Amino acid sequence: MAHVAKTADAVLRLSPRIELLPILHASGDMAQEVRETLIERRFDCLAVPLPPSVEELCETAVEALPCISLVVMPEPDHHGMPVVSFIPVDPCQAVIMGIRVAMGEGITRAYIDRDVTVFEPMPVTAPDPYALKRVSLASFASAVIPSMPTPAQDSQQEARIAWMAFRLHELEMEYESILCLCSLADWPWLRDAYRERKPYIPPERTMPSPAIYQVSPSTLYFVLGELPFLTELYERRRAEVRSDRHLTVDGMKELLLETRTRWMASRKTDRNSVANWITPQLLQLYLQYVRNLALMERRLTPDLYSLVLAAKQMAGDEFAVTLLETAKTYAFQEEASELTESAVSAGIAKLEFPDGHIALTKNRLQGPPMLWRSLSLRPTPTRIKRRRWGLQWNPFRQCSWPPEDNRIESFTSHVREQARAILGADLARIEKFTTSVKDGVDLRESLRHWYRGHREHQASDQGRPEGRTRIEIYVKEIPPARGNVEVVIFLFDTPADPEVYSWQATWYAEHAEESTLCFYASPFREQMVGPGIGQSRYGGALFLFPPRPIPNIWEDPRLNFSRTLEERLIAGAALHSQEPHIVLVSPIPPRAQWRRIVRQFHRQLVTIPLNRFSGQTVDRLRRFHVLNGHEIRSYAARYIR
Repeated sequence: MAHVAKTADAVLRLSPRIELLPILHASGDMAQEVRETLIERRFDCLAVPLPPSVEELCETAVEALPCISLVVMPEPDHHGMPVVSFIPVDPCQAVIMGIRVAMGEGITRAYIDRDVTVFEPMPVTAPDPYALKRVSLASFASAVIPSMPTPAQDSQQEARIAWMAFRLHELEMEYESILCLCSLADWPWLRDAYRERKPYIPPERTMPSPAIYQVSPSTLYFVLGELPFLTELYERRRAEVRSDRHLTVDGMKELLLETRTRWMASRKTDRNSVANWITPQLLQLYLQYVRNLALMERRLTPDLYSLVLAAKQMAGDEFAVTLLETAKTYAFQEEASELTESAVSAGIAKLEFPDGHIALTKNRLQGPPMLWRSLSLRPTPTRIKRRRWGLQWNPFRQCSWPPEDNRIESFTSHVREQARAILGADLARIEKFTTSVKDGVDLRESLRHWYRGHREHQASDQGRPEGRTRIEIYVKEIPPARGNVEVVIFLFDTPADPEVYSWQATWYAEHAEESTLCFYASPFREQMVGPGIGQSRYGGALFLFPPRPIPNIWEDPRLNFSRTLEERLIAGAALHSQEPHIVLVSPIPPRAQWRRIVRQFHRQLVTIPLNRFSGQTVDRLRRFHVLNGHEIRSYAARYIR
């Protein structure tokens, strides 16, 4: 271990007084490495890879953290378009972390980069900094050297490196212990320039002066190195003096839990009846899927696109949109009252200033390059849109959406098959094995009579020494179920609130493959999701197949004895069923009153627990859409999630 430490020290040390720390920008893991290095050993000077012209503004912005701001440096226009370069004062930036710790520890800061009129960014391709959790920074930086291009001759990068090497020689004459932060793409050439004392070019004169701008909370994602939500977690851990060593991964888990909480809160209209099917098992599968997506992109940690893509594919658009909005939240910025009119809005390589002007941008602490990637999501429409669509509704036209009809009809057929299996199991006969095993050995019955053979064995031992055990084997015979299942009742929410499920209706089949449907549900016009498209949620439903016309059970005077929505639905099923058995899928056991109603019509309930089916499946089946005419079906898929 001592040999490894000496090797690492030799790789990163320029001289007895100067130690280099190669960094990657826009990484919380790299910022932790800088903080730990500054705290573990005593340095009397920190060399910062930024120009002296921004020193005062940068440290002013660092003092304002956790509120995020930009130090903006104007440049000459490019083809008539304003151009600026900026420094994001981000707590997850390694350079900003170094300045912040040095200010807190009383360490002198020296800004050693060369001032330039036009900044030329140099993209860096490097491994995921999360690898620093297992390997040393010296090993990490050394492994990247073969892939680094040599700075072009007479380039700005070469001039900046030569100037920083000169400034380090100057600092070496004043300070005993210097820590120099430099970009991972510059450190081998900075080492050579320092040792060879390469000639340098003086800094350029920059005009006008830089300025500080705060960032609009909605566009923080485009200037921060980590997700805004994770950046907030870093700041909260700092305020609470808690470890953030593994926050890169643990923060993803906290993001998922917070997303699930907000997703459930968004369904507060019928919270009591909506199952939380985002279970720990689903979240575990989600994390495994995200890990695989990250590995396919040759990363150790996922980006926002991978997180949202996995959420869409495993939990649907609504959960994916909630995750996207949660990942972009940064409470410290939203609490700042001065951000109303003086904040800039950021995008990819663009900034919009408070006066409305848009400028092209260059990030001086650029991390991995940002790219636009398309992902189709259907967000919840605004209240104004929903109100406008509701006012355009024609009350004399409505129909269902065929894909949802097919889905629930298929599920109803599956329930009928399970009900037939239950009916057949009730008719099973058990008998001793003679010449045939019938429909299989009944282990329960065989074990139940096992003691008889054991007792006969004991009795035979008392009479004859050669006694032996006689085991009786029982087999079962399941005759074919008699009759058929015509009516299936689903009760999703019990007891049903008439104020929540104020819409009761009977729909008749459009073709022979559909059931006659009686249901009570939430009003669809209160949840418009598109022009001529309303969304409702079943509280209970009755499916009659094969379909035939029946009187509307909600207006039938023969059923006026029922007191609740569930009782009327069950009474309607018992009245119109031509088969003796009625299937009831319910979250609770059937009540005595329900059985009495069924017995009045000489029918019998076959109960299947609702929790036999997954919460995600039930939630999808409960949600259905009402269209304002058959022509709406041509574009309904664009709005229905």
